[in-house]
Amino acid sequence: MQDDDFSLFKSQMQGVKPIQHDRAEVGKPKADRQRLEALRQAATVRQGTTTVDGLSDQFVIDVGAEDELYWARDGVQEGQMRKLKLGQVSFEGSLDLHGMSVEKARDTLWAFIAEATRYEVRCVRVTHGKAARLDGKRPMIKSHVNTWLRQHPQVLGFTSCLPKHGGTGALYVLLKRTMLEGRDE
Repeated sequence: MQDDDFSLFKSQMQGVKPIQHDRAEVGKPKADRQRLEALRQAATVRQGTTTVDGLSDQFVIDVGAEDELYWARDGVQEGQMRKLKLGQVSFEGSLDLHGMSVEKARDTLWAFIAEATRYEVRCVRVTHGKAARLDGKRPMIKSHVNTWLRQHPQVLGFTSCLPKHGGTGALYVLLKRTMLEGRDE
């Protein structure tokens, strides 16, 4: 009888391939969270072509190397900006503009914010550096970034980072989100 059971089992298993992995399927994968994280990570990589951005250099606000920067669009809650300044709003993308020309920095910053906005990223870090220019004038990229971010329609506010994230050489930038959680203004 035991021999019959074995023969029957063997005949039923004919043509069946053994499983090649040892992981169980435990239901629906949590793709939404993983997909959103992947999209947010992709927001830190520049893609596409440069767009005419409308950011003006006509009146650049000169700032010092060690000056702390802070700006909030009208209507942005003080509590939200306080959290941003304290580093309590985690940034999900980071951009380093060190060593770039003003034009390259402008194009890169515009594309980075556009990509972050497309993926509904709430906060990013922009490292502008604080090196003084050879002619002794104020930091060029820092001054331009300070001016450009005030003009960008997707920027709600920004503040200098905590020392561990770059201090006065970097900014936390709070961005509008439009689709996932409604309007921010």
